[in-house]
Amino acid sequence: MAPRAADVFRMMLQTTVFAAARSRAHGPTAALWHAVELHRPTAELDGACELTVCGSLARVTPEQAWPLPAADVCPVCAVLAP
Repeated sequence: MAPRAADVFRMMLQTTVFAAARSRAHGPTAALWHAVELHRPTAELDGACELTVCGSLARVTPEQAWPLPAADVCPVCAVLAP
């Protein structure tokens, strides 16, 4: 079934917001800052882990804006989330 014109128009008006999220250190892997694509307000985040742009899990830190000027930023997220 083809999408209706109103459905396509609504999807084109969506804005994407990226939030900063901190992963946990795991074995030899250091904790990094990642980007999380949000489709809801940050006030609705409940502290659970979110799927990052690069595919890992990290906890969103709403008070941190993306992109971060830190040195420990995930290189994949830095490329995929402008």
